[in-house]
Amino acid sequence: MNLTEEEILQQCAKMCENTLMQTLEISFCEVGKDYLVAKMPVTPRVHQPDGVLHGGAMVALAESVGSAASYIFLNSKDFYIRGIEISANHVKSIDKGYVFAKAEIVHPGRTTQLWDIKIRDEKNTLISVVKLTTIALPKSK
Repeated sequence: MNLTEEEILQQCAKMCENTLMQTLEISFCEVGKDYLVAKMPVTPRVHQPDGVLHGGAMVALAESVGSAASYIFLNSKDFYIRGIEISANHVKSIDKGYVFAKAEIVHPGRTTQLWDIKIRDEKNTLISVVKLTTIALPKSK
């Protein structure tokens, strides 16, 4: 299946309908040969009580982009993709603007996949480093 970048981004947008991604206003904005990028606005809706981006919202962004990347780059017609482990290190806070999460494949295994996800702000400042492991579960025939 050879889709154009625009077709892949449209497919990702469709996956977001009526999900947590839509609630958090996550949108997919760039795709390459082995990576996918999503963005999320930083507004009071995703703040923690002291007014900065909530770490849980960053983890949700990271798992969303990593799982979508697994879905796009694997044979999703035959497999369900699930996140099985996630680890995040938040290195800087942010209170407004956008954050961008770029998922890059580290290990494209047949059963499990390892993703490196960097979350950066609009000035390309590193905000969080995330490691996501996904699993491809065969669909019943």
